Amino acid sequence: MNELALNLSRTKIRTLLFDLFAILFIAFAPAISHMIALPLYMLEPMRILLIASIVHTSRKNSYIIALLLPVFSIIISAHPSFYKALLISSELLLNVFLFSLLLNYFKNTFAAIFTSIVISKLFYYTAKFGMISFGLINGELISTPIYLQVIVTILLSVYLFLFYKKENN
Repeated sequence: MNELALNLSRTKIRTLLFDLFAILFIAFAPAISHMIALPLYMLEPMRILLIASIVHTSRKNSYIIALLLPVFSIIISAHPSFYKALLISSELLLNVFLFSLLLNYFKNTFAAIFTSIVISKLFYYTAKFGMISFGLINGELISTPIYLQVIVTILLSVYLFLFYKKENN
């Protein structure tokens, strides 16, 4: 019984440390971007942290991460805009939901995560197009080159394929 309690405690501590790291990384991402002169947003840091959350914490925590990272980004750096943060949270939440759903159909983690990322990106760009059309957000529809998005999607899918354990979620 004590071993179970200790294991639960370790899991909670690991999750809290992960969440703290994720929030701090998102908080400092703009500063890091300026320091290294590389637009980190093009590497999709929120999705990277979401996939890491799926792999290393729980599904419940991944939903929390999907909601909180854009909120903390607005609070700390005033970026992205409210509507864009809402859009990003929706996309990340859909990503977690679809992964969980598709994992039951595909029985293959690579196919499930790859497909869930692609579908959530299609949702994102469709919703972004609508928001741009209604004047809720400004900017280009696609600001990150497609080839870079494909590379990041494949790398994240491989990462999850190699390290995801169903029993943890």
